Amino acid sequence: MSVRSKSSEPSEAPHRAGFACFVGRPNAGKSTLTNALVGQKVAITANQPQTTRHTVRGIVHREDAQLILVDTPGLHKPRTLLGERLNDVVRTTWAEVDVIGFCLPANEKLGPGDRFIAKELASIKKTPKIAIVTKTDLVDSKALAEQLIAIDQLGKELGFEWAEIVPVSAVGDKQVGLLADLLVPLLPEGPALYPEGDLTDEPEQVMIAELIREAALEGVRDELPHSIAVVVEEMLPREDRPADKPLLDIHAFVYIERPSQKGIIIGPKGKRLKDVGIKSRKQIEALLGTPVFLDLHVKVAKDWQRDPRQLRKLGF
Repeated sequence: MSVRSKSSEPSEAPHRAGFACFVGRPNAGKSTLTNALVGQKVAITANQPQTTRHTVRGIVHREDAQLILVDTPGLHKPRTLLGERLNDVVRTTWAEVDVIGFCLPANEKLGPGDRFIAKELASIKKTPKIAIVTKTDLVDSKALAEQLIAIDQLGKELGFEWAEIVPVSAVGDKQVGLLADLLVPLLPEGPALYPEGDLTDEPEQVMIAELIREAALEGVRDELPHSIAVVVEEMLPREDRPADKPLLDIHAFVYIERPSQKGIIIGPKGKRLKDVGIKSRKQIEALLGTPVFLDLHVKVAKDWQRDPRQLRKLGF
C-alpha cells in the first residue's frame, strides 16, 4: 500500500475496463438491462424465455471506465442438446468475467430456478456478485422490500455475500446509472479495450439474424417459441448503384423444425413473412445506416435443436 504525503495532490481515479455479465433465469430482464445501460438496442429482447442464444456484448463508454456487458442465455435445466450447449456457454462466461450481475425480477417470488442459479454462483468463489432486482416499476415499495430481504437471505443460506443488492427499472430508467456506478469499481484498472463508439463486437451478420428472428417470433411465440433459427447467407452491396444511393442486398433463411410450422411463419398469402421483412428491415437499416433489400426464405431443418450437425450449421 502506498503512503501519500499530505502535501501531494490526490491523483485522479485510475481508468478501469472489464467484463460484466448478467445472469438469471430466462426472461428475468437481462437483455433489456443491457440495452438500457448501453443506450442502444444491441441484445434481442422478447417476452419469451430463451430468446438470447448468442453472447452479445454491449459496451458502455464512460470517462472513467469501459464496461463490457456479456449477455448470456438464461441458465435452466436442459431438455435438449441445444439446452446443454447453452448452459455450457453460461458457465464458461461466468469463469471469464470480472463481475456477475444476477437478475431477479421484483414481481416474482424467488423460485427453484433462482436457487438453481444461486447455487451455481456460490461455487464461483473469486468473482464478485451483484444482485440486481429488475422490473421494480411493477411492484409497490412493500413488495420490493420483501424481495430485497429474501435475496439477501438467499446469499447467506448459500454461504456468500452479495457485493451489492440494487433495485432497478430498465424500462423506467430508474437506478440504471447507479448500477453502472456500482459495477465500475469492481473492474480491473486498465485502458479501454474497444475503440470509442463501438457498441458491440458481434459480427453484423449475427446481429441482423437476431433482429430478423425477433421479428419472426412476434405473434407466434406461443406456437414456436424455440423452433426458429435465422442464418444470413450473404450480404452484398447492389452493383450499378450510384455512390450516394447505395443498396445492400441481404439474403437470409428462417429455419423451422417441421413442415407444419411453415404456414405459421409465412401466414395467409405470405402476409406474416412480409410483415417480418418490413419490421426487421427497418431495424437493420437503423443498425447499418444504409438502405437494405431483404430477401427472406423459410426452410425446414428437421428437429435441428437435437441434431449436432444442424446445430453447428446454425451457429450453435
